Amino acid sequence: MEERRHLGMEDILGLLRSRGIAFEEAHHPPVFTIEEMLEQDLPHPELIAKNLFLRDDKKRRYYLVVAREDQRVDLKALRTVIGSRPLSMASEEDLMSHLGLTRGSVTPFGILNDPDRSVDVVVDSSFRGSRMGVHPNDNMCTVWVGTEDLESLISDGCASFAYADLPTSDRWVHRHSYLWHP
Repeated sequence: MEERRHLGMEDILGLLRSRGIAFEEAHHPPVFTIEEMLEQDLPHPELIAKNLFLRDDKKRRYYLVVAREDQRVDLKALRTVIGSRPLSMASEEDLMSHLGLTRGSVTPFGILNDPDRSVDVVVDSSFRGSRMGVHPNDNMCTVWVGTEDLESLISDGCASFAYADLPTSDRWVHRHSYLWHP
């Protein structure tokens, strides 16, 4: 059985260049959390995206939810917004299987590694008409790219792409790939 090839950082940067998409990049030590990302003193911290790879309770639907770095996404309320069964964080095995990514590297560009088009992408509507800072499939680099440019690159590779007003809550906080009550 032939192993599928995953697009890495250089592939993504090359794709952006070949499509003539304007972007800004910054290389940095590996980061695994939003807190570590913000410690890097990168430009445009207000545009950093937090990416949550979620699954429903039956493992039938997978979602990549793209929020602002400071948003606390309420997963219980989100299921109503996107019409899903109960949601939880997907496992690292699911992340690798669907997006070809490892913990700390979750990004919308991972959609390009999913030949089955099995992941629904939901982007917070506050990013519409703006730019966002995301990893190019490697947590040692961040690129700031126009949201519509990103959408044009990945929308054919996902099950669906949508903008939504993501529900937030002070009750449940997403940090370090886990949920806990503060």
